[in-house]
Amino acid sequence: MLGKNEIKQIIPQREPFLMIDKVEEYVPGESAIAYKNVDINEWYFKGHFPGNPVMPGVLIIESLAQTGAVAILSMEENKGKNVLFGGIDKMRFRKIAVPGDKLKLEVKIIKRKGPMGIGEAIATVEDKVVAKGELKFAIV
Repeated sequence: MLGKNEIKQIIPQREPFLMIDKVEEYVPGESAIAYKNVDINEWYFKGHFPGNPVMPGVLIIESLAQTGAVAILSMEENKGKNVLFGGIDKMRFRKIAVPGDKLKLEVKIIKRKGPMGIGEAIATVEDKVVAKGELKFAIV
């Protein structure tokens, strides 16, 4: 189990843009499972949407990307590097995430070629799919 301090030793994101709270497990270069507690005090809820807070889909995708980054950047040869989006494919949203939800974020690296790759990503709340798709990435 990794807390925020350990996560910060692997990926470069920092508050308020660090979008994962803990990592349950990870296999360098292969997969990671992380969690994001959706809190009403998050900066984005001030405007998205007043009186009806909904976590923006793009931030759910970012949470998934950071989870995948833990898997990639925990590899010895990638320490100190960064991972950038190369594309997002087949992403579908099935349910909204609201304050009080605990997002389970799972990313499995399904393809790698040099510094490029694809991760299969799924976000769930209580075993119900919130978002699912593929994230293309580049290690820089």
